[in-house]
Amino acid sequence: MHEDTPTVTVSPMDPMDPVTLAVLRGRLEQVADEMDATLYRSAFNPIIAEAHDACHGLYDAATGDTLVQGKSGLPVFVGAMAFAVRATARAAAPRGGMQDGDIWISNDAYDGGTHANDFKLVRPFFRNGALYCYMASAAHWHDVGGAVPGNYNPAATECWQEAVQIPPVRIVRGGVLDPDVLAILRANTRLPESLWGDLNGQLAALALGARRLDGLLDEYGDALVLQAMGELRSRALKLMRSHIASLPDGRYSFEDVLDNDGIVDLPLTIALDMTVAGDRLTLDFSRTSAQCAGPVNISRATSVAACYVALKHLFPDVPANAGVLDAVDFVLPDRLVITAERPRPVGGYTETILRMIDVIFSAAAQADPQRAVAHAYGTINALSIAGHRTDAGREGQRWVMFSFFGGGHGGHSAGDGLSHANAPISTATIPPLEILEAAYPVRFTEWSLRPDSGGEGRFRGGLGAIYEIELLEKDAEVYVFGERGTSPPKGIAGGGNGAVNVFRYENDGHWQTPPMVSKMHGIRLAQGERLRLETPGGGGWGPFAERGSAARANDAAMGYVSADGAQNKKAAQ
Repeated sequence: MHEDTPTVTVSPMDPMDPVTLAVLRGRLEQVADEMDATLYRSAFNPIIAEAHDACHGLYDAATGDTLVQGKSGLPVFVGAMAFAVRATARAAAPRGGMQDGDIWISNDAYDGGTHANDFKLVRPFFRNGALYCYMASAAHWHDVGGAVPGNYNPAATECWQEAVQIPPVRIVRGGVLDPDVLAILRANTRLPESLWGDLNGQLAALALGARRLDGLLDEYGDALVLQAMGELRSRALKLMRSHIASLPDGRYSFEDVLDNDGIVDLPLTIALDMTVAGDRLTLDFSRTSAQCAGPVNISRATSVAACYVALKHLFPDVPANAGVLDAVDFVLPDRLVITAERPRPVGGYTETILRMIDVIFSAAAQADPQRAVAHAYGTINALSIAGHRTDAGREGQRWVMFSFFGGGHGGHSAGDGLSHANAPISTATIPPLEILEAAYPVRFTEWSLRPDSGGEGRFRGGLGAIYEIELLEKDAEVYVFGERGTSPPKGIAGGGNGAVNVFRYENDGHWQTPPMVSKMHGIRLAQGERLRLETPGGGGWGPFAERGSAARANDAAMGYVSADGAQNKKAAQ
């Protein structure tokens, strides 16, 4: 991958004893966890500081494959970052290669995955003049130009309408921050101070990670730690093969749809044919819709990362590294909505990867319903509210509130789904209303669970939520990018579907809904007008007739099911 840069290699060694391997696994994960914590505590942007929309990991010096990930960051970033590391190494090769003391930056969604808000920093980590591994940081920056504040532009038809495009470039050279690159970045945001704070947080996280890894290697030796990384990957592969082999051989198919692409009001199909053959798994997405005009496209790197996340949900005991994918074959033809090419817009990548995870869960449920989970709510409901301050001392200052929102998770063989949880692509948290109200001129007039939104079943789907937001400033512009407005989250093993997504906004005393149900740009709000989100619940697991009487009574007592909802379910039996 980087022929001119010497890398650390390990001579064949005896297998490592399990205790030492367990200790080193924990110590390596701690390095990534501390990088996560450093960024969360130092970032200016609430999407990183409060919602933890970021991740850190260690990557193989020769291949760029995932070695170690943190436990508190977004797993989808870790999967995509392997592609970003490889892309960075390719870009560095004709420019002197990877050098000690350099850090590279990029937001290339097509080679490094996800979307342009997610800035990836790659730091080559050297020991004794040789490249030992890569350290990488990915984080969602608040605003990076484009036509829409916050960058979730539901009307984009090209990537340049979404955000500034930064290929892999050195942001730090020989330990010194490059002021020219920084100037370009600061000129392409509505919130330069937020960008500066987030960048510094990522640089600090990588610096701490390098110190911690140096200390670990000094303590245990370079060769032993590198051997542990290799054995952890081997064990992940062995576990994956064992889990796959436990499934009945066969072909399992499922398909679902996205509401639309924000430009053309027609559904887009995400289709999977999953084949189990012995201890190998094939995920074939050939029947998926072609790449589209609007921003629900995703790149091949993002698709593979989404599959990685889904497989980790199905097989949670497998170590989180590239070994998860070593027993999996992918069929991802070019120019599908899940293998889109530049300049097709990809800003709404979250919605499409959530649908990929859904179809993997449903296909897996056909092979083993005890292992699979019903669909979660399936949309982050990316919402951007932006305007200018009119209060004394801050007149004319730009403000941009960007946030995402929770919903219900699917029921499973061991119990009900979580209510008001975050999307299964991450371990991020929903930003607290106190933080949002303190930072922006808005008031939440409702933040509650949504009754009757969870799919019925032996184990009920978790409830979605209701969020109602009032504007306190003179005026603002609003953009919403959601999904599941027409096609509900599906139940499995006989469980019922969750409720669909509902978005409404108030103008001149009347409530309106978007023409394309879940996506709209350029909504104007005046002071005192409100937005209302009613998010989907999760699908149910198993037949509702098998739900115990005590669980039904508790649902009613807690208000999870309204009187009308309970009567409807009784009538449907």
